[in-house]
Amino acid sequence: MSGGVDSSVAAALLVEQGHEVVGATLKLWGGHSDSGCCSVADVDDARRVAQQLGIDHHVFNLTEEFDRHVVGPYVEAHVGGRTPNPCIECNRFIKFDRLLERADRLAFERLATGHHARVTAGRSLALRRGADAAKDQSYVLSMLGQHALARVLFPVGEMTKDAVRAHAVRLGLRTAGKPDSQDVCFIGSAEGRGGFLSGRMAFHGAEVVDGEGQPAGSVEAVELVTIGQRRGMGHGADGQRRYVVAVDVPARRVTVGDAAAALTSAVALPGATLTWVDRPLGHGDRAVAQVSAHGRPAPCAIERTDDGLMVRFDVPQRPVAPGQTIALYDAAEPDAVVGAGIAA
Repeated sequence: MSGGVDSSVAAALLVEQGHEVVGATLKLWGGHSDSGCCSVADVDDARRVAQQLGIDHHVFNLTEEFDRHVVGPYVEAHVGGRTPNPCIECNRFIKFDRLLERADRLAFERLATGHHARVTAGRSLALRRGADAAKDQSYVLSMLGQHALARVLFPVGEMTKDAVRAHAVRLGLRTAGKPDSQDVCFIGSAEGRGGFLSGRMAFHGAEVVDGEGQPAGSVEAVELVTIGQRRGMGHGADGQRRYVVAVDVPARRVTVGDAAAALTSAVALPGATLTWVDRPLGHGDRAVAQVSAHGRPAPCAIERTDDGLMVRFDVPQRPVAPGQTIALYDAAEPDAVVGAGIAA
């Protein structure tokens, strides 16, 4: 129970269905937080909702694991000029690993969350998009495999967000009108990403050059520049907006180009980063790729390489920054996740 409306209604639905339910809230971040789902107010909201539902509520302190598996790698990724997704890593290592282990030790049969996604049974278990396309969270769950899917429940996955809020209103839950979390939970809204990272790593200025290597400006922190970024990159001599097409942290250089230069036709996924819901894709298979939580699905072809996969888009896409997760969906059933990998 994160303290949001989705997990509140998920708990309420399970109580209504007659399950023995216990609410669990994770204390993940020991520092300041006024966004996401890590604030003191969020914990209090979860506790109060549990009281309304008449269920026990526990807070599990996983701050050390969170720092080791999520915050530390987030900082290290930026040191190397990569663009990480901490929410996915939190799901991978904390919510569907450490929390599942805790559930096992406490003899709970299932773990339920408020994610907008679905699990269906067939030849094997399938992870599918949530019923509300605008709120679908299958992308951030795309690393889950059969073991985790056999244990988890997503009670609001078949509901629209409006239906979730309406159910919370009917029950009089205090979280009924609470806004959705939008930001990385351990980064305060005032400090932003730059402010958070500035106390944990060194920033270095860098030159900005165009595709011909000609000077095109500078940036104060090359570690904060992301491939595909256009903010702060200005315009070219032709008046067109410039986009980041390459970031070389060791060389302190950022290369920019026009919108066409920023497109990419393929992205490599190293084998060590690949996870599969069930069976892996093979050479020549078709899939649908999604490169961000709310990105537009892109049809693609899969090529096996010596070190993993090459995803080749049918139509060139906006650039994929190293460190971004690529979720792969079934070409025949585009709502079903096949697997995921992290862009090289």
